[in-house]
Amino acid sequence: MKKIWIIAACVCVSTTPARASGWFGDTTLNGQIEGGIMANPARPADGENFGQLLADHANQPSLNQITLTFTKPVDPIGGGYGLGVNLRLLYGSDARIYNIAGISDRAFSSRYQIMPVFANVALHMPWLTQKGLDGQVGIFTAPMGVETLDPSTRPFYTLAYTTEYSTPFEHVGAMFQWHLDDHYDIQFGIDTGNQTTFGRKDDNAEPAGYIGLTANNLLGGKLSLTYLTRLGPEDSVRALGPSANSAMRIWNDLNGNYKITDKLTAYAEFNFLHDEGLRAETYSAVTWLAWNLTPSLTLNYRGEIYRDNSGLMVTQFLSDTAYAKALLGDPARTENAPATTYGSLSLNAAWHPTLGHHIKFFQIRPEIRFDRSLSGTSPFNDFRNDGMFTFGGDVTLGF
Repeated sequence: MKKIWIIAACVCVSTTPARASGWFGDTTLNGQIEGGIMANPARPADGENFGQLLADHANQPSLNQITLTFTKPVDPIGGGYGLGVNLRLLYGSDARIYNIAGISDRAFSSRYQIMPVFANVALHMPWLTQKGLDGQVGIFTAPMGVETLDPSTRPFYTLAYTTEYSTPFEHVGAMFQWHLDDHYDIQFGIDTGNQTTFGRKDDNAEPAGYIGLTANNLLGGKLSLTYLTRLGPEDSVRALGPSANSAMRIWNDLNGNYKITDKLTAYAEFNFLHDEGLRAETYSAVTWLAWNLTPSLTLNYRGEIYRDNSGLMVTQFLSDTAYAKALLGDPARTENAPATTYGSLSLNAAWHPTLGHHIKFFQIRPEIRFDRSLSGTSPFNDFRNDGMFTFGGDVTLGF
């Protein structure tokens, strides 16, 4: 297995500029690169690992992402207010899926594309409570769900069905965190929709938004929980007509983590999505276990049951621009299975030694994954099989 995925090894170059005086004195510029592969012994004729978006190309290595991140942390500007700036640009195959319509979807049409992961002004406002209100205005990553786009902050190379098909990815708008006390935050925000922006590049004419609650460091610091609900039209007028402007998509996500011991942590996510325009529903449960075997080696488990009631949500995109086109309701090459209950089991080992010499992060993650239809359908490997076995992994390096 090592010979298959080690060809995704990568090199990353970035710098941290010398500290300047004044407000810009704590700015940083960091870089990270990730590449990987998921091999499929069934060798599907379409070359796709069905149900996988970031590791979709079977038996083909991918440069998933090169990122450059500029950060100006929130610093006081007087009167209890604070101001900061966050910017991250990404180039790689992951941008095909996370692109934002009207901002980055037309920059490239090849397998490797470019996009802003976030580009926002960060604010602190001394309002309402002692800890005040924090916010991000501009482009920001969706706050819903457990798994993130950043490979250094998620346990697996591949993503869960819940992450891919039942949580949003990117937004243009504003998101706020109201700190009630040391444990509880209210989250709320408004945006133009999932991966859309203002004007003609919105898939419909209406906004969407979040409301939810986060509870941190409960039970002596062992338990944290987040519940978010999201409401707004997400379907395209081009696909559904004017009814798309009023057809609500309701997203609900509850997730949390519990520190069982100093070395063992459990995570869980429960998700329900209802789309009025598509007449579609999904519901799912995902569990993770992370065992820190040594300071530099973590063993991870992920198990998931995901129900796609209509067969319209779990979609495979068969060209490099298909996802972006489908988002706006344009004709796109896609594949869908019938209504299916999916089961998935993933195991990996994440080796992340401290290398020093200005290398901030290094990680190798070999992974095996088993996907299966639990409802009698055959969605995998050109619709020939009721199950799919993939194996591989990724390498990440950051400075």
